[in-house]
Amino acid sequence: MPRYKLTIEYDGTPFVGWQVQAAGRTVQGVLAEAVRRFSGEEVVVHGAGRTDAGVHATGQVAHIELARDWKPDTVRDAMNAHLRPHPVAVLEAEPAAEDFHARFSATGRRYLYRIIARRPDLVLERNRAWRVLRPLDVDAMALGAARLVGRHDFTTFRAIGCQAASPVKTLDRLAVETVPLEGPGMEIRVHAQARSFLHHQVRSMVGTLVKVGEGAWTPDDVTAALEAADRTRCGPMAPSAGLYLAEVTY
Repeated sequence: MPRYKLTIEYDGTPFVGWQVQAAGRTVQGVLAEAVRRFSGEEVVVHGAGRTDAGVHATGQVAHIELARDWKPDTVRDAMNAHLRPHPVAVLEAEPAAEDFHARFSATGRRYLYRIIARRPDLVLERNRAWRVLRPLDVDAMALGAARLVGRHDFTTFRAIGCQAASPVKTLDRLAVETVPLEGPGMEIRVHAQARSFLHHQVRSMVGTLVKVGEGAWTPDDVTAALEAADRTRCGPMAPSAGLYLAEVTY
């Protein structure tokens, strides 16, 4: 059966997450329904990452199998026609090898987390970034982030219900930068890259780095929290609205 690799963008705000659940609208569900409506086939849409409720994607990857050999552009355009008005778009559809798997073939994942520091409420960026009220010390956050790069036991930054077999992961990159804003405030972006992540790992690390940026923690506190391998030593978990699955590599 022909297999297609899909690159997908979505606004996670109206969804209860990527994965089909007993109740609530999901990204995986609306994609499968779009395939059914244009092809008449019931398929499972296999995603590279199971994003949580409210988490966005600019580079999610999935794959599907269809009985008919459709042109890739037809798959993309037909799915997009049936995805409307959901805030989901197939950016690209490509033929894939029979052994390609969106999740298990992936060699890396990159997440972006956006923080906007300003007093006024967010209007245009509502549900797309985490608003904090005071400027953050980005240099201190970068020093704290450096303490987390490498191969570690990330139990401190792991959700209690995480189903990963091991808390040990290799974090290839955790970088902090500022981006100019038009208007008041500042935007801070955190880039995280690894082969795979634990459930809530990125949001937990970002929440901890914000504590450093506020001056409540030091980079040494980040190291101590990591080495404790204790979930109760983590800083507050950052909201889902600022997180984006930006890229999956193969």
